[in-house]
Amino acid sequence: MIALLRRDLLVNSMGGCARPSSTLIKSRLNETVFTRRAAIREQIAKIDALTPYVAAPLTDTFGRRHNYLRISLTERCNLRCFYCMPSEGVELSPKPSLLSDDEIFRIARLFVRNGVTKIRLTGGEPTVRKGLVDLVGERALARLNTLRVYGLKAIGMTSNGLVLHRYLPALVESGLTHVNISLDTLNPFTFEIMTRRRGHDAVLRSLEEAIKSEGLKSVKVNVVVIQGLNDQEVLDFVEMTRDRKLSIRFIEYMPFTGNKWDKSKMLSSAQLLERIVSRYPRTTKLVDEDNDTARSYHIPGFRGSFGFISSMSDHFCGSCNRLRLTADGKIKVCLFGPEEVSLRDLLRSGADNTTLLETVRKAVRGKKEKHAGMEDIDVITNRPMILIGACTRSSSHHALYSTRANDDAPLPSSPLTHIDERGRPSMVDVSRKSSTSRNATARGRIYLPRTAYELITPPSTSPDSDRHPGSGRPALEKAREKARAKGDVLTVAQLAAIMACKRTAELIPLCHPLSLTHVAVSLTPEEHVHERPAADTGDAHGGTHTHEYSVLCTATVRCSGQTGVEMEALTAVSVGLLTVWDMLKAVAGREMVISDIVVSHKSGGKGGDFVRLE
Repeated sequence: MIALLRRDLLVNSMGGCARPSSTLIKSRLNETVFTRRAAIREQIAKIDALTPYVAAPLTDTFGRRHNYLRISLTERCNLRCFYCMPSEGVELSPKPSLLSDDEIFRIARLFVRNGVTKIRLTGGEPTVRKGLVDLVGERALARLNTLRVYGLKAIGMTSNGLVLHRYLPALVESGLTHVNISLDTLNPFTFEIMTRRRGHDAVLRSLEEAIKSEGLKSVKVNVVVIQGLNDQEVLDFVEMTRDRKLSIRFIEYMPFTGNKWDKSKMLSSAQLLERIVSRYPRTTKLVDEDNDTARSYHIPGFRGSFGFISSMSDHFCGSCNRLRLTADGKIKVCLFGPEEVSLRDLLRSGADNTTLLETVRKAVRGKKEKHAGMEDIDVITNRPMILIGACTRSSSHHALYSTRANDDAPLPSSPLTHIDERGRPSMVDVSRKSSTSRNATARGRIYLPRTAYELITPPSTSPDSDRHPGSGRPALEKAREKARAKGDVLTVAQLAAIMACKRTAELIPLCHPLSLTHVAVSLTPEEHVHERPAADTGDAHGGTHTHEYSVLCTATVRCSGQTGVEMEALTAVSVGLLTVWDMLKAVAGREMVISDIVVSHKSGGKGGDFVRLE
């Protein structure tokens, strides 16, 4: 169409008169050539301004065109999914290090003007970013939806759904076209185990709101499948597509920094498909779209579909068209690669679009043909999944988690169950263990000076109170009130112990999250009287007595599961005693000693019962 308009302009510029002589033609051309050329260029520029601008596509050395940009809006998240966020948490970038709305828009516009047709907003959790609706919509000039004139066709978002229902109508009205909601389980209890947070009902509400939204072109549910945890729900998710127009996408468990990836926990897409076909034998393969990451299937009579993202067992690197912009402004050409290039630094140093574009093209040309195999993916220098926008780990951490480069051979067998054959930390596989009743009791003591002991015992039971005249009872009562300013010492310590017991898997990296059925914690003040013989004291009239004061903490934990609860009991005792120390440190911080923390009893499991004798 543009070419035809240009031709008509050129023809019209010659006029419509009868055929003149060659001399007259030359004369007319010499008189008006510059004026008419300028007029033609002006009109052609107006036509070009009304049409999408398309430069050379972002193509790597393997011929893959990249027309899909994923933009991380934040590093923060309101859930703590263990496969995404390390149990020890992550170090967030300072706010000034993150891209502003204007910077995001400028980079997005650069990509769209060079062939990107789809943008997906991710995180972290994108809904926790302030001004999200304005960033998507047209309320200000610098907004993503205005890029449609340059060829942008779709704006998607991946969300955990926790608060999405609050913003979804406004987002759709502002231009959002596709939504993916992460939901790994239909069981509220399993949801708490996997996300370390509550909110299952809120996610389901967001999903229903998305399905009902007429403005969304696509609603998908992302399910990370982990053997022994939620794999038994696969058929339940498939059943959701019977009456709902949505796509369920089963994602293979992938290794990232800090997520304790274990190959035995990964179920391949082939294994999952076999399960589904055994229940629904009429399952048919759908024709996948170009560059689609999922292999999609449909069951005749069902409204929705399901598919598999098999990044580990059957990667789709050959058709990858994705680029990623992290929240702190770095370009990642591969999700599993540690290589990053900072566009933020270039932006803030005053670089023009030509420099930015050349930097992007150089990064794309450096993209590898495929990522490493599942057991060789770099989980040391690459980011945790949650951090598509933070500093990578320093090299000092490397020695903690990997062997040296020339040490690829398996190490001698280790007696430590949490170390694999290559000497790397590994969670014990309990999937083959039978589920039995497990019970464990642990105990420990904190030894106190008499002054601290009197602060946590009622006045009537304080030892030797009547044998120490002038002991300063008013001062003691004042100290007791000060010690209890945060609450009753033993009650607070008891609550802290129970809370810590329930969160052991978050505190101890390789512990399994367990469904506890019973936790009991007691803290008992103790007075130990020791008699010293007369021979030791030199007292002809007999020996003397010394007093030793302590608090005994005992924790009993029960569950029905595939692994024991000794760690939970020990954690409860440790935190309970630490809490006593913390609350009494103002009066006895130097004298208190915590010791004798042991498992005193356990039952259940392959190892049999155990009782520690006094």
